[in-house]
Amino acid sequence: MDPVIIVGAGPVGLTLALALARQEVPSVVLDEGPGKDEPRPARTVVLREDTAALLERLTGAALGEHGVRWAGWRSLRRRHVVSDIAFDAAEPAPLHIAQHVLTGFLRGAIAGEPLVRTVVDSRLDAIEQERYGISARTRGPQGTWWRGSYLVGCDGPRSTVRKLQDIRFPGRTAVERHAVAALRVELPWEGRALLHRMPPWRSSGPSAGEVTARPLPDGAWRLDWLLPPGNDLVTPEVLLTRIRETLEGWSDGPAPAYELLDTGVHTVHHRLARRWRAGRVFLAGDAAHLLGALGTQGLDEGLRDAENLAWKLAAAWHHGPHEALLDSYQTERRAVVAARLRAADQVLPVLRGGGALRHIVPGAARSQDTLLTDGHLGRGPLGAPGTHAGSPLAPRRPEAEIPVGTPPGAQVTDVRVTAEDGSFVRLRDRLDRGALLVVLIAPGTGVWDRKHWMSAGVMPRLAAAVTALPHPAELLVAESYPGAPAHSVLLVRPDGHLVTALSGVRPADLYAAAEATLGEAAHGEQRREEDKDEAAGDDRTATARAGSGAR
Repeated sequence: MDPVIIVGAGPVGLTLALALARQEVPSVVLDEGPGKDEPRPARTVVLREDTAALLERLTGAALGEHGVRWAGWRSLRRRHVVSDIAFDAAEPAPLHIAQHVLTGFLRGAIAGEPLVRTVVDSRLDAIEQERYGISARTRGPQGTWWRGSYLVGCDGPRSTVRKLQDIRFPGRTAVERHAVAALRVELPWEGRALLHRMPPWRSSGPSAGEVTARPLPDGAWRLDWLLPPGNDLVTPEVLLTRIRETLEGWSDGPAPAYELLDTGVHTVHHRLARRWRAGRVFLAGDAAHLLGALGTQGLDEGLRDAENLAWKLAAAWHHGPHEALLDSYQTERRAVVAARLRAADQVLPVLRGGGALRHIVPGAARSQDTLLTDGHLGRGPLGAPGTHAGSPLAPRRPEAEIPVGTPPGAQVTDVRVTAEDGSFVRLRDRLDRGALLVVLIAPGTGVWDRKHWMSAGVMPRLAAAVTALPHPAELLVAESYPGAPAHSVLLVRPDGHLVTALSGVRPADLYAAAEATLGEAAHGEQRREEDKDEAAGDDRTATARAGSGAR
């Protein structure tokens, strides 16, 4: 079967290629550029703990050694500390890393991956879809036609793929603007990120009073100043003035010596593509959505797009078309991003000066600083990982379903499990391999050798049920899981979202849930309807013939 064509070699496109390769699906990455990235210290990304773990699984690199996991987060208002958060196991720290460093690790991993071919200096020019495949034409030194099974546009805000498919991209332009500087300087909050609203050295007004400081490796920091609405030019003199007065204000004296590494202006747009799928063509990352106001992270959402789409494309590539499964990519991910954009639109008037609207805007009664912290740290409606409770892949609730600490559709908690070879691993390490995960909660098994409990109790029956599932699945055993009683069974999607938790071994319920997760329930229902229509047609034909014979 032909490879998947990925248009765009940014972090989302490269992550998708590696995720497909992990599931033994080949891909061709069409890179419009020369295959390397210009170092830009002021262009950084903040990754939530689970998306950073995804990239570490795919690259095999310890990204935390090349970025900074913050020790904490401090929010100031004028001179007063509003909140001071220390990160720990209960609230893992985000990872802050320069984007060119992250992309370099992804490119390095792809260089050693035989299932991924990267073609540089190749600009997409045309797409042609057929029933059994897709063709893409590129121009440039290696311009030619490329044949693929599917095509994914990861080619950014000005996506050629989106334009060639005539997909609208409505939304808002310049929702926020920030002046950005990367400095090497010593600040009073070593390793801790800072949000400072209405600092006393700035003039009053919502647009003049917000600065964020986020640490980077080697004593560097990224500083962002919220700019007033409009397109006023940020001159070097204006930026240097902001740097000086900010450092002086934080030091309560002369500004400390600093080295200016990089500067820029970051403009935030909010847009959402009308469709994320057109036949064999899909959109992901900035080609499908733009967000980023109030501290939210667009790249983090793009990586979730890649993880969600990869296992569904892999299932279709290995096992034949799964239209309901492929359709669910748009349904699930677009709903999550749309909810994020709606939440930002609701609170923007309050946070940026519309205090009079506080009594009518949902959620606005919460502290403004708390809402901003949510966006920056990936919490609450502005930033928390999305769930797929309303997904078309969600099974009908089985009678044996029980509540656990993770609601259906949400990301599972990373716990220690025993793999089928008897080794102890983290649950998260088994994700993104294309297989469903079936986790038995069995207290006490951790102290026994696998050979003693694999043939005891419910294990033989559960193992047989897992083998009979309509999709490859891996059986894991955990000593415990939050909120799960002993002998409960969890079914987990390849991307780590909980399908259901069952009380005991229920082969029929487990099979039905797995079938729904693959979109097979909808496919089966459609097939049954087609069979009924065909049977009805046969009955009508037989009746007509009988009537003709009677005459």
